[in-house]
Amino acid sequence: MHPLPEAVERAYGQCLRQARSHYENFPVASRLLPPRLRRPVAAIYSFARRGDDLADEGGAPAEDRLRALDDLGRKLDAAAAGDPNEDATFIALAHAMAVHHLPAQPFHDLLQAFRRDITQKRYEDFADLESYCRCSANPVGRLLLHLCDRADPERIARSDAVCTALQLINFYQDLAQDFHELGRIYIPREEMRAFGVDEDHFRHRITDDAFRALMHHQFQRAGERLHQGAPLGGMLPGRIGLEIRLIIAAGGRVLTRLRRQETDLFSRPRLRGADYGVILLHALAGRA
Repeated sequence: MHPLPEAVERAYGQCLRQARSHYENFPVASRLLPPRLRRPVAAIYSFARRGDDLADEGGAPAEDRLRALDDLGRKLDAAAAGDPNEDATFIALAHAMAVHHLPAQPFHDLLQAFRRDITQKRYEDFADLESYCRCSANPVGRLLLHLCDRADPERIARSDAVCTALQLINFYQDLAQDFHELGRIYIPREEMRAFGVDEDHFRHRITDDAFRALMHHQFQRAGERLHQGAPLGGMLPGRIGLEIRLIIAAGGRVLTRLRRQETDLFSRPRLRGADYGVILLHALAGRA
């Protein structure tokens, strides 16, 4: 195996440091990943983090943020063509795309999700929200399958189910932050009306019977998606399979914690030591 050019090595190192510096309930570029995948996964994460940060910079005008995302798209196309600029993210990404034959479309889908974060704050029905998840979450799983050379239709379908479920769970644990800091509600309006919930519940953090019923409906659907995708962990080899099983089990544990927050569904659950033991046991058993 030939050593990487110095600029590429430095770029990957920067991406890895960035990935490990952010707290996430779901592991990113962890040491459980096969060593050959850690750097490309970190490059993917760095790209996604850049776009997400632009989408969430509420102080900047929307037009400026949209233009910045368009600029990321141009840099992505240049990286895909093997001609990155001096930006570490795109130096690493260009190398990962060339070596692992990663398609550009999932990255463009991510950019489309970030644009929607800027322009869309409400979702009328679940189909609308699910279309957002197809761009915001599912591309990451598909890219991972390409890295493993396992991007066949069955695994893609399982991966999409897992990624959509994890995205939904992430929405549910950040209800208050998304509303108060970003002005977003990721619960379909149609379902809010059906359960007798309005935006005052979010504004005043009201956890009453109507809101509990609404959220348990959301939790049930996310859990079903997670179980639909759970076999994916057994369809991937070795350490990457274990990594995926841990991610799925972690998502399931966060969902369990959310279900138990009967009096306050607006507080973000925190996983504790015992939870990580449950996650490990479930991962070893292949359960969500």
